[in-house]
Amino acid sequence: MHYYRHHIGDFLKDTGHLSNEQMGIYLRMLWKYYLDEKPLHDDCESIAFAMRSDEKTVRLILRHFFVLQEEGWRHNRCDKEIADFHGKKEKAANSANARWNGASAMRTHTERNADAPVIDANHKPITNNQEPVKEYIRPPDGELVLKIPDCQHSEVISLYHHHLPTLRKVEVWNAARQGYLRQRWREVAEELSKSTEIDSSDVLGWWGEFFQHVGKSKFLTGRVNSKDGRAFTADLEWILKPSNFAKIVEGKYHGTN
Repeated sequence: MHYYRHHIGDFLKDTGHLSNEQMGIYLRMLWKYYLDEKPLHDDCESIAFAMRSDEKTVRLILRHFFVLQEEGWRHNRCDKEIADFHGKKEKAANSANARWNGASAMRTHTERNADAPVIDANHKPITNNQEPVKEYIRPPDGELVLKIPDCQHSEVISLYHHHLPTLRKVEVWNAARQGYLRQRWREVAEELSKSTEIDSSDVLGWWGEFFQHVGKSKFLTGRVNSKDGRAFTADLEWILKPSNFAKIVEGKYHGTN
């Protein structure tokens, strides 16, 4: 998993007694758990090395938040989120299959390409007041899924705020800004879907890594002064504009400055 639901209230309630360093170690443990989708190995020395911490702190956090079982250190909340994640993927795939099978029953004797959008039984074009046509792909395993997940505006904005806390906060999310994000979301989703089936969590995972990439640029985060002594600081609208977005992806703002 590259994305998970972070319940801030529950997390703060459970970690209010920890120091900032201990909380950071705990977060890194959770991230490894979600990325690997399996328990942490029962090896405090290797965990401490990976977490850049000491064994005493690691053991303390493990005993407080995890449960040691035969396969390693398990975390109940992580296991539930991982199970829910895979359950939703299976449900979405089954729903897509059902919709596809229903559309197939209405086909004429002229066979349509499997990647073509579904049209109604009378072959009438979809008008503006009808439900939008959804496109499907058939990955190698033959399981039909939606090609492009719907753009998750609020989740992307939350990731922007989380990974780039020093940049300007999004206060207004108008039509123009929504349009920029929808375009970039579609470009990213189309690229990801070329190699495998995807859902919203895969696209959101990409955005999380992208914003971390932005955070490594001294120029974009206002840590470099121009000749007039002032520093430029990007915001989400500027990042999402086509030419700026392409340059960021290509690393053109990540020089030696």
